[in-house]
Amino acid sequence: MELVSYLLEENGMLVRIARDVEEFQLVIREPPPHLILLDMHLPGKDGLTLLKELRAEPGFTTIPVVALTAHAMRGDRERFLAAGCNGYISKPINVKTFIDEIRAFLTEEKA
Repeated sequence: MELVSYLLEENGMLVRIARDVEEFQLVIREPPPHLILLDMHLPGKDGLTLLKELRAEPGFTTIPVVALTAHAMRGDRERFLAAGCNGYISKPINVKTFIDEIRAFLTEEKA
């Protein structure tokens, strides 16, 4: 989380961090984010359940959600995309390509 936050902030992006489901419910409200990087193992709830609940809320159906996860087994990417994620980035992240990947999701959102 520290490396991801550092890279994003160094590239001019505002980062709000949630360490668990309760914090997540607070930080996504005001103002709503342009992009959500969702760890699939937040304390209190698995990421796919949280994603399903988020997508059911008005105003959160079009915000890009990218799975940021250590799940890197065959089929994980497809499973997360089928569940409603707009993208998938496996950990450990590639620091050389990470910001370009994030910018691509933000560009898609504006299109």
